[in-house]
Amino acid sequence: MNISPSKENILKKIREALTHSTPLPFPQSEGNSPIFPPTQQELEVEFAEQFTRLQGKFIFCLNHQELAFQFNSLIKKQGWRKVYCREQEVLKLFDAQLSDSLTNDLAGCDISITSCESLVARTGSIVLTAAQASGRTVSVYAPIHVCIAYTRQLVYDVKDALQLIRNKYADRLPSLITFATGPSRTADIEKTLVVGVHGPKEVYCFLVDE
Repeated sequence: MNISPSKENILKKIREALTHSTPLPFPQSEGNSPIFPPTQQELEVEFAEQFTRLQGKFIFCLNHQELAFQFNSLIKKQGWRKVYCREQEVLKLFDAQLSDSLTNDLAGCDISITSCESLVARTGSIVLTAAQASGRTVSVYAPIHVCIAYTRQLVYDVKDALQLIRNKYADRLPSLITFATGPSRTADIEKTLVVGVHGPKEVYCFLVDE
């Protein structure tokens, strides 16, 4: 096989380059030092500030009793009649409150309720995976997403949330990991912000203190 002089010249340069090691351009980026400075306030406060800044609705509950009361008050105030929830552990929190409102029609529901894997305080994100009982679609297709979370699930940064997932699932990582950061929104059309395009138009997070 004949190789043209120009190709041979390129291959020669590649061989020469491979004989010399190249230092990392940003050696500090491979370290363990955090890129963002740690928060100076409690994670609950940091998450609440970031989450509400992104148009999320945040409700802090001191215990399960207050959670049930706050949720019942909200559902009556908003007039939600069709509630979709596939997680039995979440349904147990509300006893018989939702017995007359539950529906199996995700496309026609008013709200969907899920748990989460964790909450990222720095970005105000809710972390969900396909391994949850709610699956891939519940937090996306409903017009309003309600998440029930606990203070023990709060982490500061994205890498901390990923580490929690690694610790929990080991070598059986979920096929989908989602970072839901506020309601779905886009400004692609004439640079006008539109909410609720590719997902829920409203997101509520009930954070229960343990």
